Amino acid sequence: MRGTVLVVEDETKLRELVRSFLEREGLSVLTTGSGAEALSLEEKVAPDVVVLDLGLPDVPGNVVARELRRRSDVLLLMLTARASEEDRVLGLELGADDYLTKPFSPRELVLRVQAMLRRGRSAEDPPGPASYGGGRLVVDDVRHEVRCDGELVRLSPTEWSILETLARTPGRVYSRYELVNSARGYEWEGYERVVDSHVKNLRHKLGDDGREPRIIETVVGVGYRLGLSLDR
Repeated sequence: MRGTVLVVEDETKLRELVRSFLEREGLSVLTTGSGAEALSLEEKVAPDVVVLDLGLPDVPGNVVARELRRRSDVLLLMLTARASEEDRVLGLELGADDYLTKPFSPRELVLRVQAMLRRGRSAEDPPGPASYGGGRLVVDDVRHEVRCDGELVRLSPTEWSILETLARTPGRVYSRYELVNSARGYEWEGYERVVDSHVKNLRHKLGDDGREPRIIETVVGVGYRLGLSLDR
């Protein structure tokens, strides 16, 4: 598998260990221990995946994550020494596509990066954009774009995967388990909170603030469904 990974980690030994494991799998790797340099490198190189430590010495990792999400749809894997569920949820709400707590297995990190790359390249191009709710929502798989009320909406790769899954069959209820596996390719600890965090972000970005019908509807005790019908 080919791809470029930017590793942003201020611990030199860990940074070089991660680099060696990723390069062993044929991936191109750039590294830095600086949040400011990470933002500059991402803009210049446009990597496929950014592995981002939240505990950086200059620009905090959460600030770096917000800036990356503001301007890019790069795949984002966060690293942190904090293992509480609330910290994991915070990372996901910042736009992370995956999350690892320290200490972690470098091999597991490689597997997660590979899974992210596969998901990003596996979609087949359909004939054209799909419109829902009389044009209120438009999902264009070819251009990898979402428009809501005519406005382009920038989504993270995981948010895109969840919305694209819901849009496959409007009205069908997808469990949180189904959505997290569709978005990530494997089950993830705490997946209910993972999906809830991403759906919260999706609703915010889509302006889904109580206007009826809701774009994403909650089915209590089951999961979520797309509340708009496919335009014919």
